[in-house]
Amino acid sequence: MAEDKALASTLIMQFSSLKLTRIRGVRDHIMHMKDIVAQLKALEVEMLETFLVRYILCTLPQQYGPFKISYNTHKDKWSVNELMTMCVQKEGRLAME
Repeated sequence: MAEDKALASTLIMQFSSLKLTRIRGVRDHIMHMKDIVAQLKALEVEMLETFLVRYILCTLPQQYGPFKISYNTHKDKWSVNELMTMCVQKEGRLAME
């Protein structure tokens, strides 16, 4: 039980320190975050998908600013998978600029 609490704390610290870098693409970044959330869920530490989507958006760099505004003004809520698809498309457009 104590090991689970320690692991959960470590995973939460890892999760809260993640930021998107150019070395790892946006898809890998989001998949890594989803993996940590799955590990936390196994330890009975659950996170709502709506929180996860918003948190992922917060970890994106400044180049994604207009994309974040678009999400905030959009009426529909995205799933993490929808967000990942949209981010990968945005990353492709940014690479062309």
